[in-house]
Amino acid sequence: MARDSHPTAKVEAPAFGERRFGPVNWLGLWTLFKKEVMRYLKVAAQTVFAPIITTMLYLTVFLVAFGAGRETEMEGQLIAFAAFLPPGLIMMAVLSNAFQNASSSLIIGKVQGSVVDVLMPPLSAAELTVAFVMGAAVRGLMVGLVTAFTIGIFMALTGGPIPIHNVAAILYFALCASIMLGAIGAIAGMWAEKFDQLALITNFVITPLTFLSGTFYSVKREGIPAWVADISAFNPLFYLIDGFRYGFIGVSDAPVSRGAVISLALSAAACGVTYVLFKRGYKLKA
Repeated sequence: MARDSHPTAKVEAPAFGERRFGPVNWLGLWTLFKKEVMRYLKVAAQTVFAPIITTMLYLTVFLVAFGAGRETEMEGQLIAFAAFLPPGLIMMAVLSNAFQNASSSLIIGKVQGSVVDVLMPPLSAAELTVAFVMGAAVRGLMVGLVTAFTIGIFMALTGGPIPIHNVAAILYFALCASIMLGAIGAIAGMWAEKFDQLALITNFVITPLTFLSGTFYSVKREGIPAWVADISAFNPLFYLIDGFRYGFIGVSDAPVSRGAVISLALSAAACGVTYVLFKRGYKLKA
């Protein structure tokens, strides 16, 4: 048989570290993001619906203990406690779940040794940051949406619908909150080497900041010590909850414009720190 006279085309392997798919690995980014989303959707009963039970318990206990007809004063206006409380509870669910998603994903990967599956693919630090933070943000927003829907039905059946004043403010602060806590969760997940260390951050940092950020009370309510408002000014979660509540009831403890700027700046800063840590492989690479 005659041998093929056509020469075989040579295929050159890419140089080490060279990317052949453009400045952004869209497929890799989408795959990691999808993996982060599917990870918690597979156990939605635990990650999405269980927080609703906790939130509804808070709502029921506080309304029963203090009375749905009780009023709190904000900017000279009397706001029904039944309208004041739900936004804080919804935002608390967004914050905690966004943090838990990114932090648990990284710490589980480190403990089980599967984090190498994330580090080996040709994903840049920016792509890792976007995938983990946005995956956490989607969970936070999803839990917040389901929680808001449940609370809305509960309030409509028991005491009246939840007021909505500014949808743009609601969406803005919810997005900032989910991104900020998603990034902080990624930072915590990289820093922690075992579950006990991650629980330390959750119990002694995230939970106190959440509870002392005006979730259940107005920091400028009559009878509240002045130092409470002073401390709240340095609590980043206060501006998220205060701005989010403004979107529902139309009043806030701090200027909404200031809260919007601070929330955006802190979200960007948290994402920047996350990017730097991924770039360095902080506690991820041997």
